[in-house]
Amino acid sequence: MKSFVRRASGGIAIALVAVLAQAVPAAAASYGGECGSGYGVVNQADISGGTVYLAYNNSSGKNCVVVVRSSSGAAMNMDAVLKTSDSTSWESDPGNWTAYAGPVYLSAAGRCVDWGGVVGDAWVVRTGTNCG
Repeated sequence: MKSFVRRASGGIAIALVAVLAQAVPAAAASYGGECGSGYGVVNQADISGGTVYLAYNNSSGKNCVVVVRSSSGAAMNMDAVLKTSDSTSWESDPGNWTAYAGPVYLSAAGRCVDWGGVVGDAWVVRTGTNCG
């Protein structure tokens, strides 16, 4: 009886490990301080293949956008975009990048911003956020 319990629990443990291994999500993009010293992430948006980060520097009143790929690799079409919500002119950093696009900076203390990014053919834009 004891050997049956050991075998059964061993089989259950193996099955549990297999289920947990399948449930682990793919590596996510993470902000690595690309905007520089004094910037902290205040918003983010997932995009197929990465994440768009909006960071802010309280001392300078500047916003920063960077698009970070989930995993670096061959250069591909990427862009980071940022503007004040009351403007029609975007600041951007288009190109073929291996790990991240940006940083793109904009002074916008006390104003709402529109921001977003592109990875390959996927894009995301957030409008009228982080006001003040």
